[in-house]
Amino acid sequence: MLPDRKMYGLLNRPQSKSGFKPLPVVIIGNGPSGICLSYLLSGYVPYLKRHSIHPHPILQRKLEEAPDISILDQDLEYLSEGLEGRSHSPVALLFDTLQRPDTDFGGTAESVLTWWHETNRAIPHLVLGRNAPGGAWHSIEGSMITLSRGDWMGLPDLPFKDWLKQKRRGLRNNRATAEDIAQYYQHYVMKKGLQKNFSCDTVVTSVKKVSAESISNHAQKDLQESSDSLWTLNEKSTEVFQVDGFFKTVKGDEEPFSIYAENVVLATGTYDGPTWLGVKGENLSYVHHQLSALEEAVKNNIGIMSDPVLIVGAGLTAADAILFAHHCNIPVIHVFRRRVSDPGLIFNQLPKMMYPEYHKVHQMMKEQSAACAGPYECYISFPEHHVLSFGKDKKCIIQDKNGYQKAYKISMALVLTGSNPNLSFLPNNGMDLAMDSDQPVNPKRNPIDVDPFTYECTQEKGLYALGPLAGDNFVRFVQGGALAVASSLLKKANKNPP
Repeated sequence: MLPDRKMYGLLNRPQSKSGFKPLPVVIIGNGPSGICLSYLLSGYVPYLKRHSIHPHPILQRKLEEAPDISILDQDLEYLSEGLEGRSHSPVALLFDTLQRPDTDFGGTAESVLTWWHETNRAIPHLVLGRNAPGGAWHSIEGSMITLSRGDWMGLPDLPFKDWLKQKRRGLRNNRATAEDIAQYYQHYVMKKGLQKNFSCDTVVTSVKKVSAESISNHAQKDLQESSDSLWTLNEKSTEVFQVDGFFKTVKGDEEPFSIYAENVVLATGTYDGPTWLGVKGENLSYVHHQLSALEEAVKNNIGIMSDPVLIVGAGLTAADAILFAHHCNIPVIHVFRRRVSDPGLIFNQLPKMMYPEYHKVHQMMKEQSAACAGPYECYISFPEHHVLSFGKDKKCIIQDKNGYQKAYKISMALVLTGSNPNLSFLPNNGMDLAMDSDQPVNPKRNPIDVDPFTYECTQEKGLYALGPLAGDNFVRFVQGGALAVASSLLKKANKNPP
Protein backbone atom coordinates (compact mmCIF):
# COMPACT_ATOMS: atom_id res chain seq x y z
CA MET A 1 0.00 0.00 0.00
CA LEU A 2 1.75 3.12 -1.24
CA PRO A 3 0.93 6.56 0.14
CA ASP A 4 -2.13 7.80 -1.76
CA ARG A 5 -2.30 11.22 -3.43
CA LYS A 6 -3.75 12.87 -0.34
CA MET A 7 -0.99 11.37 1.82
CA TYR A 8 1.64 12.43 -0.71
CA GLY A 9 0.27 15.97 -0.63
CA LEU A 10 0.24 16.04 3.17
CA LEU A 11 3.80 14.83 3.38
CA ASN A 12 4.99 17.62 1.13
CA ARG A 13 2.76 20.50 2.24
CA PRO A 14 4.67 23.12 4.23
CA GLN A 15 2.78 24.62 7.17
CA SER A 16 3.01 28.12 8.46
CA LYS A 17 3.87 28.92 12.05
CA SER A 18 0.24 29.68 12.85
CA GLY A 19 -0.88 26.32 11.44
CA PHE A 20 1.59 24.22 13.41
CA LYS A 21 -0.11 21.35 15.18
CA PRO A 22 1.70 18.13 16.02
CA LEU A 23 -0.04 14.84 15.38
CA PRO A 24 -1.37 13.32 18.61
CA VAL A 25 0.06 9.84 17.96
CA VAL A 26 2.51 8.25 15.52
CA ILE A 27 2.81 4.45 15.58
CA ILE A 28 6.03 3.01 14.13
CA GLY A 29 5.33 -0.52 12.89
CA ASN A 30 2.22 -1.88 11.15
CA GLY A 31 2.17 -5.48 12.36
CA PRO A 32 -0.57 -6.87 14.64
CA SER A 33 0.38 -4.52 17.52
CA GLY A 34 0.09 -1.39 15.37
CA ILE A 35 -3.10 -2.61 13.67
CA CYS A 36 -4.81 -3.38 16.99
CA LEU A 37 -3.84 0.01 18.45
CA SER A 38 -5.08 1.79 15.32
CA TYR A 39 -8.43 0.00 15.72
CA LEU A 40 -8.75 1.19 19.33
CA LEU A 41 -7.66 4.76 18.49
CA SER A 42 -10.20 4.88 15.64
CA GLY A 43 -13.03 5.00 18.15
CA TYR A 44 -13.78 1.27 18.48
CA VAL A 45 -14.55 0.81 22.16
CA PRO A 46 -14.93 -2.53 24.03
CA TYR A 47 -17.81 -3.04 26.47
CA LEU A 48 -18.99 -6.07 28.40
CA LYS A 49 -21.56 -7.95 26.33
CA ARG A 50 -24.94 -7.95 28.04
CA HIS A 51 -25.88 -11.23 29.76
CA SER A 52 -22.44 -12.72 29.10
CA ILE A 53 -20.90 -14.80 31.90
CA HIS A 54 -17.14 -15.07 32.13
CA PRO A 55 -15.92 -18.50 33.39
CA HIS A 56 -13.47 -16.76 35.77
CA PRO A 57 -15.79 -15.99 38.74
CA ILE A 58 -13.68 -13.23 40.35
CA LEU A 59 -13.26 -11.42 37.02
CA GLN A 60 -16.98 -11.81 36.33
CA ARG A 61 -17.77 -10.20 39.67
CA LYS A 62 -15.48 -7.25 38.89
CA LEU A 63 -17.01 -6.83 35.43
CA GLU A 64 -20.51 -6.74 36.94
CA GLU A 65 -19.51 -3.78 39.13
CA ALA A 66 -19.44 -1.43 36.10
CA PRO A 67 -21.26 -3.21 33.24
CA ASP A 68 -21.96 -0.02 31.27
CA ILE A 69 -18.47 1.46 31.46
CA SER A 70 -16.06 0.69 28.63
CA ILE A 71 -13.14 -1.60 29.45
CA LEU A 72 -10.90 1.24 28.19
CA ASP A 73 -12.20 3.49 30.97
CA GLN A 74 -11.95 1.01 33.82
CA ASP A 75 -9.04 0.39 36.16
CA LEU A 76 -6.97 -2.15 34.19
CA GLU A 77 -4.79 -2.92 37.20
CA TYR A 78 -7.86 -3.82 39.29
CA LEU A 79 -9.46 -5.95 36.55
CA SER A 80 -6.25 -7.88 35.78
CA GLU A 81 -5.28 -8.56 39.39
CA GLY A 82 -4.99 -12.28 40.12
CA LEU A 83 -5.16 -13.49 36.51
CA GLU A 84 -2.70 -16.22 35.53
CA GLY A 85 -1.61 -17.49 32.14
CA ARG A 86 1.14 -17.73 29.56
CA SER A 87 2.13 -14.07 29.67
CA HIS A 88 3.93 -12.00 32.30
CA SER A 89 1.86 -8.93 31.41
CA PRO A 90 -1.30 -8.49 33.51
CA VAL A 91 -3.13 -6.41 30.87
CA ALA A 92 -2.18 -8.89 28.13
CA LEU A 93 -3.77 -11.67 30.21
CA LEU A 94 -6.85 -9.53 30.88
CA PHE A 95 -7.57 -8.65 27.25
CA ASP A 96 -6.83 -12.19 26.09
CA THR A 97 -9.17 -13.78 28.63
CA LEU A 98 -11.93 -11.30 27.74
CA GLN A 99 -11.60 -12.17 24.05
CA ARG A 100 -10.93 -15.92 24.47
CA PRO A 101 -12.32 -16.77 27.94
CA ASP A 102 -11.08 -20.34 28.44
CA THR A 103 -8.97 -21.07 25.38
CA ASP A 104 -5.97 -22.40 27.34
CA PHE A 105 -8.19 -25.17 28.71
CA GLY A 106 -9.46 -26.19 25.29
CA GLY A 107 -12.69 -24.21 25.68
CA THR A 108 -14.47 -22.45 22.86
CA ALA A 109 -16.45 -19.87 24.87
CA GLU A 110 -17.23 -16.73 22.89
CA SER A 111 -15.72 -13.35 23.68
CA VAL A 112 -17.51 -11.46 26.45
CA LEU A 113 -16.76 -8.19 24.64
CA THR A 114 -18.95 -6.21 22.29
CA TRP A 115 -17.54 -3.32 20.24
CA TRP A 116 -19.16 0.09 19.75
CA HIS A 117 -17.88 2.63 17.26
CA GLU A 118 -17.77 5.97 19.08
CA THR A 119 -16.29 8.35 16.53
CA ASN A 120 -16.13 11.22 19.04
CA ARG A 121 -13.53 9.23 20.98
CA ALA A 122 -11.22 8.66 18.02
CA ILE A 123 -7.69 10.05 18.30
CA PRO A 124 -5.99 11.10 15.03
CA HIS A 125 -2.95 8.95 14.45
CA LEU A 126 -0.65 7.64 11.78
CA VAL A 127 0.79 4.13 11.39
CA LEU A 128 4.14 3.93 9.56
CA GLY A 129 5.34 0.61 8.19
CA ARG A 130 7.90 -0.78 5.76
CA ASN A 131 5.52 -3.42 4.35
CA ALA A 132 1.82 -3.77 3.74
CA PRO A 133 -0.31 -3.98 6.92
CA GLY A 134 0.78 -7.12 8.74
CA GLY A 135 4.42 -6.14 9.08
CA ALA A 136 6.93 -9.00 9.20
CA TRP A 137 4.25 -11.59 8.34
CA HIS A 138 4.79 -10.55 4.71
CA SER A 139 8.49 -11.49 5.00
CA ILE A 140 7.92 -15.03 6.30
CA GLU A 141 7.79 -17.91 3.82
CA GLY A 142 4.07 -18.25 3.05
CA SER A 143 3.68 -22.00 3.54
CA MET A 144 5.17 -21.97 7.05
CA ILE A 145 2.70 -23.12 9.71
CA THR A 146 2.26 -20.79 12.68
CA LEU A 147 3.34 -21.89 16.13
CA SER A 148 0.21 -20.41 17.70
CA ARG A 149 -3.24 -21.77 17.04
CA GLY A 150 -4.91 -19.96 14.16
CA ASP A 151 -7.70 -18.54 16.31
CA TRP A 152 -5.03 -16.99 18.58
CA MET A 153 -3.77 -14.92 15.64
CA GLY A 154 -7.05 -13.03 15.29
CA LEU A 155 -7.61 -9.36 16.11
CA PRO A 156 -10.61 -7.82 17.93
CA ASP A 157 -14.12 -8.26 16.53
CA LEU A 158 -13.14 -10.30 13.45
CA PRO A 159 -12.30 -13.91 14.41
CA PHE A 160 -9.60 -15.41 12.21
CA LYS A 161 -11.52 -18.68 11.75
CA ASP A 162 -14.56 -16.77 10.44
CA TRP A 163 -12.37 -15.03 7.85
CA LEU A 164 -10.83 -18.38 6.87
CA LYS A 165 -14.29 -19.91 6.41
CA GLN A 166 -15.11 -17.19 3.89
CA LYS A 167 -12.14 -18.47 1.89
CA ARG A 168 -13.73 -21.96 2.12
CA ARG A 169 -10.73 -23.24 4.04
CA GLY A 170 -10.17 -24.79 7.43
CA LEU A 171 -7.33 -24.76 9.95
CA ARG A 172 -4.74 -27.50 9.67
CA ASN A 173 -4.36 -29.01 13.12
CA ASN A 174 -5.89 -25.76 14.44
CA ARG A 175 -2.99 -23.81 12.92
CA ALA A 176 -2.61 -21.49 9.93
CA THR A 177 -0.02 -20.61 7.29
CA ALA A 178 1.98 -17.38 7.40
CA GLU A 179 0.42 -16.40 4.05
CA ASP A 180 -3.08 -16.71 5.52
CA ILE A 181 -2.10 -14.56 8.49
CA ALA A 182 -0.56 -11.83 6.29
CA GLN A 183 -3.69 -11.72 4.10
CA TYR A 184 -5.98 -11.65 7.14
CA TYR A 185 -4.18 -8.62 8.61
CA GLN A 186 -4.47 -6.74 5.32
CA HIS A 187 -8.16 -7.65 5.11
CA TYR A 188 -8.70 -6.53 8.71
CA VAL A 189 -7.33 -3.03 8.01
CA MET A 190 -9.65 -2.64 4.99
CA LYS A 191 -12.70 -4.20 6.67
CA LYS A 192 -12.41 -1.93 9.73
CA GLY A 193 -11.78 1.19 7.63
CA LEU A 194 -8.33 1.81 9.09
CA GLN A 195 -6.41 2.23 5.82
CA LYS A 196 -6.59 6.04 5.97
CA ASN A 197 -4.32 5.86 9.04
CA PHE A 198 -1.67 3.70 7.36
CA SER A 199 1.34 4.88 5.39
CA CYS A 200 3.16 1.81 4.06
CA ASP A 201 6.50 1.52 2.26
CA THR A 202 7.68 4.04 4.83
CA VAL A 203 11.02 3.87 6.65
CA VAL A 204 11.68 5.84 9.85
CA THR A 205 15.28 6.97 10.22
CA SER A 206 15.13 9.15 13.34
CA VAL A 207 12.95 9.85 16.38
CA LYS A 208 14.04 12.58 18.79
CA LYS A 209 12.57 15.02 21.31
CA VAL A 210 12.62 18.65 20.20
CA SER A 211 11.35 21.93 21.59
CA ALA A 212 7.82 22.74 20.39
CA GLU A 213 8.76 26.42 20.29
CA SER A 214 11.75 25.87 18.00
CA ILE A 215 9.87 23.83 15.42
CA SER A 216 6.95 26.22 15.19
CA ASN A 217 9.41 28.71 13.71
CA HIS A 218 10.12 26.45 10.75
CA ALA A 219 7.98 25.22 7.91
CA GLN A 220 7.32 21.51 8.29
CA LYS A 221 6.24 18.64 6.15
CA ASP A 222 3.32 17.15 8.03
CA LEU A 223 1.11 14.12 7.44
CA GLN A 224 -1.75 15.66 9.43
CA GLU A 225 -4.17 18.24 8.03
CA SER A 226 -4.85 20.67 10.86
CA SER A 227 -8.46 21.17 9.78
CA ASP A 228 -9.58 17.62 10.65
CA SER A 229 -7.87 17.33 14.04
CA LEU A 230 -10.03 16.21 16.94
CA TRP A 231 -7.18 16.70 19.38
CA THR A 232 -6.67 19.84 21.41
CA LEU A 233 -2.95 20.51 21.69
CA ASN A 234 -1.88 20.56 25.29
CA GLU A 235 -0.68 24.13 25.80
CA LYS A 236 1.78 22.89 28.43
CA SER A 237 3.59 20.69 25.87
CA THR A 238 7.04 22.19 25.65
CA GLU A 239 8.56 19.21 23.83
CA VAL A 240 7.32 17.01 21.01
CA PHE A 241 8.80 14.13 19.03
CA GLN A 242 10.27 14.75 15.59
CA VAL A 243 9.94 11.68 13.36
CA ASP A 244 12.07 11.70 10.20
CA GLY A 245 12.26 9.17 7.41
CA PHE A 246 11.36 8.54 3.79
CA PHE A 247 8.61 6.83 1.83
CA LYS A 248 8.72 5.26 -1.60
CA THR A 249 6.60 6.93 -4.25
CA VAL A 250 4.71 5.10 -7.00
CA LYS A 251 7.74 5.70 -9.26
CA GLY A 252 10.05 4.10 -6.70
CA ASP A 253 11.70 7.35 -5.62
CA GLU A 254 12.50 7.97 -1.97
CA GLU A 255 10.75 11.08 -0.64
CA PRO A 256 11.91 12.37 2.77
CA PHE A 257 9.40 13.47 5.39
CA SER A 258 9.50 15.09 8.79
CA ILE A 259 6.50 14.98 11.14
CA TYR A 260 5.88 15.95 14.74
CA ALA A 261 3.93 14.05 17.34
CA GLU A 262 2.99 14.43 20.97
CA ASN A 263 3.23 10.66 21.48
CA VAL A 264 5.16 7.96 19.63
CA VAL A 265 4.44 4.24 19.90
CA LEU A 266 7.22 1.77 19.07
CA ALA A 267 5.65 -1.35 17.54
CA THR A 268 8.40 -2.52 15.19
CA GLY A 269 8.69 -6.12 16.40
CA THR A 270 11.99 -7.98 16.30
CA TYR A 271 12.16 -9.52 12.84
CA ASP A 272 14.54 -6.89 11.47
CA GLY A 273 18.03 -8.15 12.30
CA PRO A 274 19.08 -11.81 12.46
CA THR A 275 21.48 -12.61 15.31
CA TRP A 276 25.06 -13.35 14.26
CA LEU A 277 27.41 -15.74 16.05
CA GLY A 278 30.33 -13.33 15.78
CA VAL A 279 32.81 -15.97 14.59
CA LYS A 280 35.52 -15.88 11.93
CA GLY A 281 34.25 -16.34 8.37
CA GLU A 282 30.60 -15.67 9.20
CA ASN A 283 30.49 -13.01 6.47
CA LEU A 284 31.47 -15.50 3.74
CA SER A 285 28.96 -15.88 0.90
CA TYR A 286 27.89 -19.44 1.80
CA VAL A 287 26.90 -18.46 5.37
CA HIS A 288 23.30 -17.23 5.61
CA HIS A 289 21.03 -15.97 8.38
CA GLN A 290 17.59 -16.49 6.87
CA LEU A 291 15.62 -19.60 6.01
CA SER A 292 14.80 -18.22 2.55
CA ALA A 293 18.44 -18.90 1.53
CA LEU A 294 17.79 -22.65 1.79
CA GLU A 295 14.68 -22.40 -0.39
CA GLU A 296 16.74 -20.51 -2.96
CA ALA A 297 19.49 -23.14 -2.82
CA VAL A 298 16.95 -25.90 -3.53
CA LYS A 299 15.88 -24.04 -6.67
CA ASN A 300 19.55 -24.05 -7.67
CA ASN A 301 19.76 -27.85 -7.37
CA ILE A 302 21.26 -28.41 -3.95
CA GLY A 303 20.19 -31.94 -3.01
CA ILE A 304 21.00 -35.40 -1.67
CA MET A 305 24.36 -35.59 -3.47
CA SER A 306 25.55 -32.24 -2.08
CA ASP A 307 27.75 -31.71 0.95
CA PRO A 308 25.63 -31.30 4.10
CA VAL A 309 23.90 -28.06 5.04
CA LEU A 310 24.97 -26.82 8.48
CA ILE A 311 22.03 -25.55 10.55
CA VAL A 312 22.90 -23.67 13.75
CA GLY A 313 20.24 -23.09 16.41
CA ALA A 314 17.58 -24.93 18.39
CA GLY A 315 14.53 -22.73 17.95
CA LEU A 316 11.52 -23.08 15.71
CA THR A 317 13.11 -21.42 12.67
CA ALA A 318 15.97 -23.91 12.83
CA ALA A 319 13.37 -26.69 13.14
CA ASP A 320 11.54 -25.35 10.06
CA ALA A 321 14.84 -25.44 8.14
CA ILE A 322 15.48 -29.06 9.23
CA LEU A 323 11.98 -30.11 8.16
CA PHE A 324 12.40 -28.38 4.80
CA ALA A 325 15.81 -29.98 4.21
CA HIS A 326 14.50 -33.40 5.30
CA HIS A 327 11.59 -33.08 2.86
CA CYS A 328 14.07 -32.31 0.04
CA ASN A 329 16.46 -35.14 1.05
CA ILE A 330 19.25 -32.66 1.80
CA PRO A 331 21.85 -33.91 4.33
CA VAL A 332 21.97 -31.80 7.51
CA ILE A 333 24.52 -31.22 10.27
CA HIS A 334 22.66 -29.63 13.20
CA VAL A 335 24.68 -27.73 15.83
CA PHE A 336 23.19 -26.24 19.01
CA ARG A 337 24.48 -25.22 22.44
CA ARG A 338 21.83 -26.71 24.74
CA ARG A 339 21.24 -30.27 25.94
CA VAL A 340 18.34 -32.01 24.20
CA SER A 341 16.66 -32.44 27.59
CA ASP A 342 17.09 -28.76 28.59
CA PRO A 343 13.67 -27.56 29.86
CA GLY A 344 14.38 -24.17 28.28
CA LEU A 345 14.39 -25.75 24.82
CA ILE A 346 11.16 -24.77 23.04
CA PHE A 347 10.48 -28.39 21.99
CA ASN A 348 10.21 -29.41 25.64
CA GLN A 349 7.41 -26.86 26.10
CA LEU A 350 5.16 -27.79 23.16
CA PRO A 351 2.30 -30.32 23.41
CA LYS A 352 3.20 -33.31 21.20
CA MET A 353 -0.31 -33.77 19.83
CA MET A 354 -0.58 -30.20 18.62
CA TYR A 355 2.91 -29.90 17.14
CA PRO A 356 3.75 -33.31 15.63
CA GLU A 357 6.30 -31.96 13.14
CA TYR A 358 8.32 -30.17 15.83
CA HIS A 359 8.12 -33.28 18.00
CA LYS A 360 9.65 -35.17 15.09
CA VAL A 361 12.58 -32.73 14.93
CA HIS A 362 13.07 -33.12 18.68
CA GLN A 363 13.15 -36.91 18.24
CA MET A 364 15.80 -36.52 15.54
CA MET A 365 17.88 -34.29 17.79
CA LYS A 366 17.69 -36.94 20.54
CA GLU A 367 18.13 -40.10 18.55
CA GLN A 368 20.51 -39.16 15.75
CA SER A 369 23.40 -37.45 17.52
CA ALA A 370 27.03 -37.83 16.48
CA ALA A 371 27.53 -40.07 19.52
CA CYS A 372 24.95 -42.66 18.50
CA ALA A 373 23.55 -43.41 15.06
CA GLY A 374 19.75 -43.45 14.86
CA PRO A 375 17.03 -44.22 12.35
CA TYR A 376 17.07 -40.90 10.50
CA GLU A 377 19.08 -40.70 7.30
CA CYS A 378 20.78 -37.52 6.08
CA TYR A 379 20.74 -35.91 9.54
CA ILE A 380 23.19 -35.73 12.43
CA SER A 381 22.85 -33.61 15.59
CA PHE A 382 25.57 -32.06 17.75
CA PRO A 383 24.05 -31.06 21.11
CA GLU A 384 26.20 -28.86 23.38
CA HIS A 385 28.41 -27.79 20.47
CA HIS A 386 29.16 -24.39 18.97
CA VAL A 387 30.74 -23.10 15.77
CA LEU A 388 34.33 -21.87 16.03
CA SER A 389 34.88 -20.68 12.45
CA PHE A 390 33.90 -20.88 8.80
CA GLY A 391 36.67 -21.31 6.22
CA LYS A 392 36.92 -20.07 2.63
CA ASP A 393 37.13 -23.73 1.54
CA LYS A 394 33.62 -24.29 3.01
CA LYS A 395 35.06 -26.14 5.97
CA CYS A 396 33.39 -25.44 9.29
CA ILE A 397 35.04 -26.13 12.65
CA ILE A 398 32.77 -26.95 15.59
CA GLN A 399 33.69 -27.56 19.22
CA ASP A 400 32.04 -29.50 22.04
CA LYS A 401 31.76 -28.49 25.71
CA ASN A 402 35.06 -30.24 26.51
CA GLY A 403 36.99 -28.31 23.87
CA TYR A 404 37.18 -31.17 21.35
CA GLN A 405 37.07 -29.86 17.76
CA LYS A 406 35.77 -31.37 14.52
CA ALA A 407 35.92 -30.07 10.93
CA TYR A 408 33.22 -30.67 8.31
CA LYS A 409 32.96 -29.81 4.62
CA ILE A 410 29.56 -28.21 4.01
CA SER A 411 27.67 -26.79 1.04
CA MET A 412 26.13 -23.90 2.98
CA ALA A 413 25.45 -22.75 6.54
CA LEU A 414 22.24 -21.39 8.04
CA VAL A 415 22.72 -19.52 11.32
CA LEU A 416 19.19 -19.39 12.77
CA THR A 417 19.66 -18.29 16.36
CA GLY A 418 16.99 -15.60 16.62
CA SER A 419 16.64 -11.98 15.61
CA ASN A 420 16.99 -8.55 17.15
CA PRO A 421 14.95 -5.39 16.71
CA ASN A 422 16.38 -2.60 14.59
CA LEU A 423 16.10 0.52 16.74
CA SER A 424 18.80 2.47 14.91
CA PHE A 425 16.33 5.37 14.53
CA LEU A 426 16.46 5.96 18.31
CA PRO A 427 19.30 7.63 20.23
CA ASN A 428 21.83 4.97 21.32
CA ASN A 429 19.79 2.30 19.47
CA GLY A 430 17.14 2.49 22.19
CA MET A 431 19.45 0.97 24.83
CA ASP A 432 18.67 3.81 27.26
CA LEU A 433 15.04 2.60 27.30
CA ALA A 434 15.83 -1.05 28.11
CA MET A 435 15.55 -2.81 31.48
CA ASP A 436 19.36 -3.04 31.45
CA SER A 437 20.55 0.12 29.73
CA ASP A 438 24.05 -1.31 29.25
CA GLN A 439 22.77 -4.05 26.91
CA PRO A 440 20.95 -3.97 23.54
CA VAL A 441 17.17 -4.30 23.55
CA ASN A 442 16.18 -7.98 23.30
CA PRO A 443 12.57 -9.22 23.47
CA LYS A 444 13.36 -12.20 25.71
CA ARG A 445 16.33 -11.08 27.78
CA ASN A 446 16.19 -7.28 27.85
CA PRO A 447 12.91 -5.70 26.73
CA ILE A 448 12.12 -2.00 26.89
CA ASP A 449 11.17 -0.97 30.43
CA VAL A 450 7.49 0.07 30.36
CA ASP A 451 4.78 0.75 32.92
CA PRO A 452 2.79 -2.54 32.98
CA PHE A 453 -0.59 -0.76 32.88
CA THR A 454 0.08 1.98 30.30
CA TYR A 455 3.09 0.62 28.33
CA GLU A 456 4.65 4.08 28.50
CA CYS A 457 8.46 3.94 28.64
CA THR A 458 9.66 4.59 32.16
CA GLN A 459 12.65 6.55 30.82
CA GLU A 460 10.80 8.73 28.30
CA LYS A 461 7.30 10.13 28.77
CA GLY A 462 5.17 10.21 25.64
CA LEU A 463 7.08 7.25 24.18
CA TYR A 464 5.36 3.86 24.33
CA ALA A 465 6.51 0.34 23.37
CA LEU A 466 4.30 -2.55 22.26
CA GLY A 467 4.63 -6.22 21.36
CA PRO A 468 7.99 -8.02 21.44
CA LEU A 469 9.84 -4.77 22.28
CA ALA A 470 7.94 -4.78 25.59
CA GLY A 471 8.33 -8.54 26.10
CA ASP A 472 4.98 -9.67 24.59
CA ASN A 473 6.04 -12.18 21.96
CA PHE A 474 2.75 -13.74 20.84
CA VAL A 475 0.02 -12.06 18.79
CA ARG A 476 -2.68 -13.03 21.28
CA PHE A 477 -0.84 -11.10 24.01
CA VAL A 478 0.34 -8.01 22.09
CA GLN A 479 -3.28 -6.83 21.99
CA GLY A 480 -3.40 -6.19 25.74
CA GLY A 481 -0.53 -3.77 25.30
CA ALA A 482 -2.58 -1.93 22.67
CA LEU A 483 -5.48 -1.74 25.16
CA ALA A 484 -3.16 -0.27 27.82
CA VAL A 485 -1.71 2.33 25.40
CA ALA A 486 -5.14 3.34 24.09
CA SER A 487 -6.48 3.71 27.63
CA SER A 488 -3.51 5.92 28.56
CA LEU A 489 -3.81 8.10 25.44
CA LEU A 490 -7.56 8.58 25.93
CA LYS A 491 -6.90 9.83 29.44
CA LYS A 492 -4.26 12.26 28.11
CA ALA A 493 -6.69 13.50 25.46
CA ASN A 494 -9.51 13.95 27.97
CA LYS A 495 -11.67 11.77 25.77
CA ASN A 496 -13.06 9.76 28.65
CA PRO A 497 -16.80 10.11 29.13
CA PRO A 498 -17.87 12.19 32.18
